Amino acid sequence: MSAKGSAMSNTTSAVKAGGTGESVFYRYMLELVLIAVAIMLAFCAPGFSTFSNLLNVMRAISMLGIVACGMTAVIICAEIDLSVGSGMALAGCILAWVVGACTPAMGSVAAVILGSVAAIVAGMACGAFSGMMKASFNVPTFITTLGLFAALRGAANLITGGYPLATFPGWFDFIGNGALFGLPFPAFVFVAVVLVMHFVMSYTTFGRAVYAVGGNAEAARLSGIKVSWIKTATLVLTGGLSALSGILIASQIGSGTGTTATGMELDVIAATIIGGTSLFGGKGRIWGTFIGVLFLGVIGNGMTLMNVSEYWQYVVRGALIVGAVMLSQVTDRRRG
Repeated sequence: MSAKGSAMSNTTSAVKAGGTGESVFYRYMLELVLIAVAIMLAFCAPGFSTFSNLLNVMRAISMLGIVACGMTAVIICAEIDLSVGSGMALAGCILAWVVGACTPAMGSVAAVILGSVAAIVAGMACGAFSGMMKASFNVPTFITTLGLFAALRGAANLITGGYPLATFPGWFDFIGNGALFGLPFPAFVFVAVVLVMHFVMSYTTFGRAVYAVGGNAEAARLSGIKVSWIKTATLVLTGGLSALSGILIASQIGSGTGTTATGMELDVIAATIIGGTSLFGGKGRIWGTFIGVLFLGVIGNGMTLMNVSEYWQYVVRGALIVGAVMLSQVTDRRRG
């Protein structure tokens, strides 16, 4: 088989993960577990099944889910981004600084728009830097983004002086805390990102190239796919989505602060891996990530309502990651 045929074969098998030979049980295992956990929490966690609490879950998972959609593409490419939490903090701080500096001259609406564009461009630039380091010097994205993890958090604190920067106009609160048709506004943004990313990854040439690069980078290169460009593009996309999520969080808390989204990296990666994306690349679905985000949100909310210690919640998240990877390996062997 030619290199091109090999690459397209890997792409096809990845996009059609869970083909005709996969049982319904394995195909929808996570969904079934999510339903079982939700039913259990409805009986065990006081107030879990109330409408107001479910709205709180939707609002809480939206920012996480937006970033997880981008992280899915990065991990399918067999890369990783550890700087997303710091990028979210930096975006909020850039927005707050621009709004404070520009509102007197141009008004609050124009200042918020300018600050949002600046924040998103900065996030995308960080992704481009990670991709460039990988393409030009073969520095693993794990190392580059680990460095950015510290650098961006420091930059965010330098911008604010280490204190929350509350410069937003009153109407900006709607972006993070408002509701539309009775549902949290951030949830609409999250669903929109899910739908767009699902379309891009499932039905576009770029999406097929992402799967091909993650499945077999050398075969993809020989078939004419620009491997470095594809990897960089996924990192740029994730940087932009991290900034978008950071803007929503800044609106939610009413300020830009360098401590925003501390530890978010773990939750983003956990949601992606729990959703079935392989750390080895070439396999994953945006729908799976969506379910993984819901799963983490439901578990976290349920444990909080049951007064489970925050420390134990971190233990549970870590165990879920290990369990998801182990389950993925077991199911892959069964299919093989």
